[in-house]
Amino acid sequence: MGIEIINESGHEVDEAGITAIAGFALTEMGVNPLAELSVLIVDLEHMTELNRRWMGGTGPTDVLSFPMDDAMPAKPDAAEPTTPILGDLVLSPDVAASQAKDAGHSTADELHMLTVHGVLHILGYDHAEPDQAKEMFGLQNRLLEAWRAERPAPQSAES
Repeated sequence: MGIEIINESGHEVDEAGITAIAGFALTEMGVNPLAELSVLIVDLEHMTELNRRWMGGTGPTDVLSFPMDDAMPAKPDAAEPTTPILGDLVLSPDVAASQAKDAGHSTADELHMLTVHGVLHILGYDHAEPDQAKEMFGLQNRLLEAWRAERPAPQSAES
């Protein structure tokens, strides 16, 4: 997967973790391994403007997804491989930090969850209707659990 991260937020974020979980989610979902995804990390002002302009919302939001091409499953027998451009994912570390505090976990964990959420939107999932929400959030939780199961547990200071 080609995953490009541009951090314009002014905050240090776990760019390697965001890249890793986005790649994991895309691979698990059977997306063409040549696919490209752009991740933009922005400040509150920029996120507020994007939310207003593209979603008709007021104030900042946590994640926005802008799909571009169809996310095609890998086809090993294709005569000429194509490089699908999946789209753009926009994250707000400011909103993520606030939500993480309310949820009782780290900002990095919240950004990882938002990355998976955004990737699923890029792949066509939605949660507008109850049955869609059940499917999307169930898949989101399974992807996060599988990703965390593959990562070594952090070492404590007492180890």
